[in-house]
Amino acid sequence: MAEEREIIRTERAPAAIGTYSQAVKTGRMVFLSGQIPLDPKTMQLVGDDVGAQIRQAFENLSAVAEASGGSLADAVRVTIYLTDLAHFPLVNEIMAQYFDEPYPARAAIGVAQLPKDAAVEIDAILMLPG
Repeated sequence: MAEEREIIRTERAPAAIGTYSQAVKTGRMVFLSGQIPLDPKTMQLVGDDVGAQIRQAFENLSAVAEASGGSLADAVRVTIYLTDLAHFPLVNEIMAQYFDEPYPARAAIGVAQLPKDAAVEIDAILMLPG
């Protein structure tokens, strides 16, 4: 029997700006769509400061994780997209504020451009307890 899919949505994270859901939950797995550093209230980028953008992307991801009934502590996989891989050390520094060991599996990928000219986009897969 196929698992039911539950669409996850929260106003604490930016509304989808395309044809996707903030997250989809099936069984204990939650697939979180990529979050860019938009302020959920204004739907504008938080600014040009890369550190602030990285933090906002993690805050948005965290809000969606919580709306699914979990948290970033349940992440088993994180993918980070950066328009400049020189910011990789800053990502590590900020990510350590959102995750404890053992850390999830992760990839960091350099890309030419992201939606709204963001410097970073982050997505994740959660495995909820149970």
